[in-house]
Amino acid sequence: MADSAFFCTLSHEGVLAVRGADAGKFLQGQLTCNINYLSDSQSSLGARCTQKGRMQSSFRILLEGDGVLMAMAGELLEPQLADLKKYAVFSKSKLTDESAAWVRFGLVDGDAALTGLGLALPAETDSVARHEGLIAVRVSPDRAELWGPADQTDAIKARLSAALPEGDLNGWLLGQIRAGIGQVMPSTRELFIPQMLNLQAVGGVSFKKGCYTGQEIVARMQYLGKLKRRLYRVSLEAGELPQPGTPLFAPSHGSAIGEVVLAARAEHNIELLAVLQAEAADEGDVHLGTLEGPALQLLDLPYELDRDREIQR
Repeated sequence: MADSAFFCTLSHEGVLAVRGADAGKFLQGQLTCNINYLSDSQSSLGARCTQKGRMQSSFRILLEGDGVLMAMAGELLEPQLADLKKYAVFSKSKLTDESAAWVRFGLVDGDAALTGLGLALPAETDSVARHEGLIAVRVSPDRAELWGPADQTDAIKARLSAALPEGDLNGWLLGQIRAGIGQVMPSTRELFIPQMLNLQAVGGVSFKKGCYTGQEIVARMQYLGKLKRRLYRVSLEAGELPQPGTPLFAPSHGSAIGEVVLAARAEHNIELLAVLQAEAADEGDVHLGTLEGPALQLLDLPYELDRDREIQR
């Protein structure tokens, strides 16, 4: 599980590349994160929203070559490329699917393996280390991604296998859930605004960067609104793994009060990230799928929501 050291292939995500002289300028007007904060040693979470502030995708973004790479749910690549290309027609930037060019691994407690590859990755979340074409990214404490050219897949995997046992994607996703990092999936596309996934709490929204698509809605919610739904970490007894978008219910409400964002199996139960109405979550009586469905138990997140701190980014 996520508590043990291992590595796994991140097969569930693809890589969208935006390259060219205007790549940064173009994306600065499209994404929630601040492109100017990126550097060879710094990555970021981020999202692309509709005009109404609803997230079309969420991703991790980093500099590479003459542009940037964004890792997101693989099924979102085609629709996200199609939407962004509509806005890039007058920009000196090229948008492509580079999924086939990269192999990506997730490492838990794998710093020694990274060091063996020449990558001295700092402990700070979002930090980046590079060496001979390899890229390491700290995504949360004790968790890192390793990016490399796809033609080196076998060699990289052999090096990792010498230092770490191979795990599965479920274990990686469990670590993501425990880190409180939500993610847009095909079934939840255009369902959430960034604050519903706590994206502003994990560095994925900048309130100082100026205009971008959906910015007015996102900023208004941060400064003037009262967020009625947000991301929670919850658990339920072992059973069928709920899929993203599965509705959640509470007896005090006549309709769904939230949706599953991400789920993974733990040792004795299932852990989830879910967007819930705060009022229903406070009442503590939330059920999966129907009012008669399995009951959910609230768990702690590893961070606090702090609007004053969040708006300083």
